[in-house]
Amino acid sequence: MVIILMSVQIGQKAPNLKVSKWVQGMDTNLDKQNDNIVVVEVFQVNCPGCFAYGIPESIEIYNKYKSDGVSVLGMATAFEDFDKNTIENLQLLLQTGETIGETKKMLSQYGEGDKISYKIPYPVAMDSLIKQSGEASKEKMDSLIKNQIPNFDEQPEDYRKQIYDRVKDYFSSKEFSAETFEMYALPGTPSSILVDRKGILRDITFGQNGLLESKIQTLLNE
Repeated sequence: MVIILMSVQIGQKAPNLKVSKWVQGMDTNLDKQNDNIVVVEVFQVNCPGCFAYGIPESIEIYNKYKSDGVSVLGMATAFEDFDKNTIENLQLLLQTGETIGETKKMLSQYGEGDKISYKIPYPVAMDSLIKQSGEASKEKMDSLIKNQIPNFDEQPEDYRKQIYDRVKDYFSSKEFSAETFEMYALPGTPSSILVDRKGILRDITFGQNGLLESKIQTLLNE
């Protein structure tokens, strides 16, 4: 059976996160947030940028707006380094604060040693990972490419072939497919998914741009 994950669009209803397990906090999802604005912080355990930027920003937002109708959820995913971005290492992080791999190296440079200097206070889940059986379908490759290159069909044939070959190689090297990561067509980690009170997807932010809080404030004022 081939599972084709359709990406969602900003302005449409945000589908529930695909969760293998809530590792911290009670089982929940987007449709259980009591009409709150929702921020989903998507990260990888072995992702220095997630711990330098994404997670600290989401903790700050949680502490600042948790009484104002804003929910924050964490989603650990894996699109690379499948031996490190595991549920076991996520549990280690949440239970003891201990980090691994490149994250540990980065934090050590700032004098944090083996442990992060904060605890993640909001519910955190592990993305649903599906074992890959080989080559991806054309529909799945098309979905990924056209979300990244909207005018792909207008490009020269040689360019389109090069992109298809790269995407084919990417999928053939993957051990797992991360359902939430792919459903939302996220470009990488850290990424933030922003959903309004009506459950509509309003924004997806990749990396650090300093605009997430202002977007939350805009939604609070609607």
